[in-house]
Amino acid sequence: MNGDDLVDRIRDDHETAFSRLGSSKALYALTGGEMEADAVRAAAADDQHAAADVLEDWAMVEHGDAAVLLADLADEMRDHAEAAEPDEYDRGDDPALYDRLAFEDDTPGRIGGLLGRYLVVSEYAGQMVGFFVGDADPTTASEFRTLRSAIEDERDRVVETLAEVCESDDDWDAAHEAADAVVEAAYDDYVETLESMGVKPKNVC
Repeated sequence: MNGDDLVDRIRDDHETAFSRLGSSKALYALTGGEMEADAVRAAAADDQHAAADVLEDWAMVEHGDAAVLLADLADEMRDHAEAAEPDEYDRGDDPALYDRLAFEDDTPGRIGGLLGRYLVVSEYAGQMVGFFVGDADPTTASEFRTLRSAIEDERDRVVETLAEVCESDDDWDAAHEAADAVVEAAYDDYVETLESMGVKPKNVC
């Protein structure tokens, strides 16, 4: 197996989840039903800050290529978060997927779980771009296109690093399991959040 194969498997295994996480209902859940520009910006900032927290912790205990990747990505995530923050910003609760991501305690699992995170957040970023296009705000739409491109580039670095840290079939299995778990945590949170708001989660819109 290689990193690209793993991406394909994760997408195939979670086709329905990704279709829903890439829908406008996912953005509705992320913003707590506040489909306004500041709420969307805050949701993006919250996600990036939460991811950076996890990666900073990991970077202090990892070594080699993984440590360098995690430290670099954490710095980039802080920059993304600060760029996304609205003028009046109070950091909210961390998205549930980061509790699951932080659970990983070995290198293949951490990098695999991080890949799962990037696949989920790429879906969110696409919806955020669409929101600002629909909101007739081309400047902010362009900012979020830049964020989406950065997320995709960072994901590619994660895929490349997987090839360095996965030295056996067991390592690839651990990475796969971690990615699956992170995607499932994001999807479960999506469903539970919408249901708590009285919204049926299963119809994609």
